[in-house]
Amino acid sequence: MSETWPVDNALIDQSALTAWMDERGYASGAAIGDAVLIEGGTQNVLLRFRKGEREFVLRRPPPHKRANSDKTMVREARVLAALAGSDVPHPGYIDSESDLGVLGAAFYLMEPIDGFGVQSGLPEPHRSDASMRHDMGLSMADAIAALARVDHVAAGLEDFGKPNYLERQVPRWQAQLDSYSEFEGYTGPDIPGVAKVAEWLEAGRPADDHVGIIHGDFHLNNVMFRHDAGQLAAVVDWELATIGDPLIDLGQLLALWPDADGQGSSLGPQPWEGFATGPELVARYGEGSDRDLSNIDWYTVLACYRLGIILEGTNARADAGKAPREVGDMLHDTTVGLFNRALSIIG
Repeated sequence: MSETWPVDNALIDQSALTAWMDERGYASGAAIGDAVLIEGGTQNVLLRFRKGEREFVLRRPPPHKRANSDKTMVREARVLAALAGSDVPHPGYIDSESDLGVLGAAFYLMEPIDGFGVQSGLPEPHRSDASMRHDMGLSMADAIAALARVDHVAAGLEDFGKPNYLERQVPRWQAQLDSYSEFEGYTGPDIPGVAKVAEWLEAGRPADDHVGIIHGDFHLNNVMFRHDAGQLAAVVDWELATIGDPLIDLGQLLALWPDADGQGSSLGPQPWEGFATGPELVARYGEGSDRDLSNIDWYTVLACYRLGIILEGTNARADAGKAPREVGDMLHDTTVGLFNRALSIIG
């Protein structure tokens, strides 16, 4: 094993990976080199390396896997493979392995992405060019409109999700919120308008007759932008992808999109001046879609409801001593902000 191997060999066994890649015909006989861990806002392990003349990125679950981590990794690989040749900017799929005997977890290989994320701030020329920042938001709307246009059946994803997606949402997330009472010491949920938001969503639920691929976690921190333009280099982190109503992605984008002054979300990079507004994102999406967007507020409120309940789980775990108190407080504040945004939309 190389002395410069940057990851615990129990997570990614260099010898086992080399043998697996040799068997698959990826520069057989060549050693793995230039390996670096990719940092990001994900718990999964991302390793970039070279074998022969080609560069690869390996993605596998975190050291302490969740019960569905391996299944999720296989699903990610499947959806990336299905997107090949589409207009959706995404990491190019190379190969995958579901046999846990190779590396102790499912994993896949993808092409490296030549781009940047906004988590660490905006680089030049984006930082100085307001028109380029404007394009960044519009390109996100373009990406999910393109995703919604993919024929999931023709792409081999007919069985990738369950029917009646919208009908299942409120009961599913209400049940998850109720489950937090199992955490000893949890005194919540101290969240404004939970019942009111749920009732409004159920009363106004759209017909569940539009089916397509959903990214499932679409926001500024799950995309990478080109270094030389405001367009996307790739949409990343496909672990929540499924089949359902694609307007879910537009709703989530709007739920987490900062206000015109850059407030209302922790995701907005600075400077925010120049970024597209929420209505501009909706209008741009409409240019690439034949969907009626007059009910987009419903999808935005659902995103606030769903995301707020998910984040409240960390607050419950913090009350039980299973997560850092400061993280629980921060995410609870985010939950409250999301529900306040939902209530402001409901009126």
